[in-house]
Formats: sequence, C-alpha cells, structure tokens
Amino acid sequence: MSILIKNALIVNEGIITSKDIFIKNDRIEKIENSISNINENHKEIDASDKYLLPGIIDDQVHFREPGLTHKGTIYTEAKSGVAGGVTTFMEMPNTKPAALTRHLLADKYEIARQHSLANYSFFMGTSNDNYEEIMQTDFTKVCGLKIFMGSSTGNLLVDDEHVLSKLFANVPALIATHCEDEETIKHNLAIAKEKYGELIPVYQHPIIRNTEACYLSSSKAKALAEKHNTRLHILHISTEKECSLFRNDIPLNQKRITAEACIHHLWFNDASYETKGNFIKWNPAIKTENDRQAIWKALLDDRIDIIATDHAPHTFEEKNNLNYTDIPSGGPLLQHTLQAMLQFYHQGKISLERIVEKMCHAPAICFQVKERGYLREGYFADMSIVDIHKNMQINSSNILSKCGWSPFENETMKGVITHTIINGNLVYDNGVFDESSRGMRIEFNR
Repeated sequence: MSILIKNALIVNEGIITSKDIFIKNDRIEKIENSISNINENHKEIDASDKYLLPGIIDDQVHFREPGLTHKGTIYTEAKSGVAGGVTTFMEMPNTKPAALTRHLLADKYEIARQHSLANYSFFMGTSNDNYEEIMQTDFTKVCGLKIFMGSSTGNLLVDDEHVLSKLFANVPALIATHCEDEETIKHNLAIAKEKYGELIPVYQHPIIRNTEACYLSSSKAKALAEKHNTRLHILHISTEKECSLFRNDIPLNQKRITAEACIHHLWFNDASYETKGNFIKWNPAIKTENDRQAIWKALLDDRIDIIATDHAPHTFEEKNNLNYTDIPSGGPLLQHTLQAMLQFYHQGKISLERIVEKMCHAPAICFQVKERGYLREGYFADMSIVDIHKNMQINSSNILSKCGWSPFENETMKGVITHTIINGNLVYDNGVFDESSRGMRIEFNR
C-alpha cells in the first residue's frame, strides 16, 4: 500500500520545512508543499505538529547472532531499533564464531534476510591470520572491515604489526577500528589486581582502560592511515586527547579519516559508575566529565562525524557480577538512541537538524550508502515520525532488546517515536509492529 504523510515538519539537509510526502512501493515518490488527489489506494498519516526524520543509520551494533543468542538475536535487536527510528544497522563481527570468512559473513546476511525488520550490512572481521580471506571479500557489498586494535573475544585482536601494515596498505575499503592499546591495559589491570584482587571496583574501569591506552592506539591507526592513504573510521571516541587527531577544515565527503561518538560517552561520565555500576561498563570506558564535554565540542565542530550506539546486549545476570574481569562490556542502547539525543535537543545542546546530520546523513556519506540517509524523491522510503513533546518512561515493560534492561531504565524521555517506515513499509505504528516485510541488504556507491 502507498502512504501519504500530511503536514509533517520535515527535518532534512539542514532545514525544517512543512511538507507532505507520498511513498509508493519502496521509494519516496513526491515531496511537495501539499499533495492531494492521489488516485490509488493508500494509507494517510496526519503528522501535524510532529517531525519527520530520515531513518537512522547506526554504523556500530553487536547483535550476538550466531552463537550468543541468549543475549540477543538479529530479529530482537533490529526490532528494538525499529521502535526507536533506526532503519539501518551495520553489525560487527565478534559473534561466535567470529565473521572471519566470507562463508561465515554470508551466513549472517542470510539470517538477516530472513529475520531482520530493519535494513542491514555486516562488517568483515580481522585476525592475525585471515588476510587472504579479507582480500577476496567483495567490499562493494559489505560496509567495511573491522579491526580490533585492542582486546576482544576469540582471535579478533590484531596485534601483528606486519599484518596491520598490510591491511592498511591494501584493503580497498573503509577500515573501522576499535582503538585501545593492549599492553597499556594489561599493565594497568595488573596494578588494579595487585591492589584489589579479583574484586576490582568498576569505577577503576576508566583507570585501567585509560586515556593513554586509547590515544596510543588511535594515533597509531591514524599514522598508518596517513602513510597508506587508507579510508579509516575510528569508532567510539572516549577521550579529550583523541579529539585532537581529527580535522574539521574540509567537507565530510573529502575526509579520509573520520570518527564516531557513542550515546553513552555523550550521556554518562565517571561519576555515573556510583549509581549505574557494571551496567555502564563499556570498552572504551566512560571517562571524566572533561572528556564528555570535549567529545561534545568535537561533535559539534565536526571533528567527530557520526553518532552511533555500540549497542551490545548482555543479560542482566552477566552484568550483575562481582568479579570485574568476568563482567562483559557493553549494553543495549539502540531502542533509545534517538530519544537520548532528543533530551539534549530539549536542553539546547544540539539542534534537530544536527541530530539528523550526525545520525542519518553522515553515516550515508562516510559509508557511501546508496539512496538512503536523506528524504529525497527517488530515495528509499526510510523514515520516522517523532512527537517531540510527548513523554515516555523507560521501564521493563517497554524495553524490547532481548536482554530486557537498559542503562536508561526509569528515565522519563521527552520525545516519542510514533511511526517507523522502512522501504515504504509502515513497520512500526504507535507501539504496534507489522512484521509482514523484512529489511533489505543495503548497497554502496563504490
């Protein structure tokens, strides 16, 4: 069925305008001041006093399938994102088994084809010994290559200098990096264990995974990228010092090195460990208020280009562990990513136009996503409708991630996503899902 959205306040390409949008099949057919006399069967949505945004493209999520499906699945986590206005995700390779071969990567695409309500792409993973497999990957159909330049699960840590140099020199694709220096972390962890034993308090997390660990690794990745003219994207910047690595004097589409900020590093600081404890243990760690404010400054002056989630669900039982080294890092954020940013809008910290730029337009530019990320005639009809004045309390009854908890639990958010449209299908309508369609594998202009 075609869809006509009337009287929407459209937030797109730096401006807000009141217009109608007509969607036919999977595309935006018309964007005009007023559209009427549609001579075909269609659904009409009155978006008066509501805002219409392009669908969010989240370039960093961990959905846990295959192998870790007690935490989350592609179906459950994509569904949680759809409720939050996320229409496209790019998922990381640290599943079980890790996506280190083209065959294993294809398996994940097939799961998504069958089960994901949102559009999708998957990163190829990297180890010290899968270089030939990487070089045979078709990166015109894969969002990028992920390198863990810091500890991770299994054999995903890449610490062989020769392998790193080969990858940065020869991979014909965007390389996304998790940057933390392994030796610095090991050294700091040994000190903490000597002092506390196994019961290291979680507030030591940003001391163990400190600024130096992040900066050593990020600056190394930047140096390799500059040496080889690599297209590098550094994920989840967490320190003030790292912000100095990036430039803002050229347009985004001309940058060879880009950066991402995550919701938790924009929202929390190290004082939050007192109340949130293990449930805000992420890698890289949430650090000081000075770091948080510096990340905000870099985001707003365009040294940092993208806002993402690093959505990484673990069960409540796994997070509620007393032994520091056994507490997994990460947490679920995808459902509430836009709502969290709307709180900053209401505080006057960021405009709606800039939220859309950082969460929709910039990921499309950075990853060269084909015909998504904007509200344009002829583009795929991926969008959400938002009532920015309505309040919603986040609680266990409305959390959709399979793990069943959120670091925002009991927060009252001002701003509610009322509709999410994906490829022209009204998938989410005021709490009700239409699961008759599935998302699409996104394509790239490469």
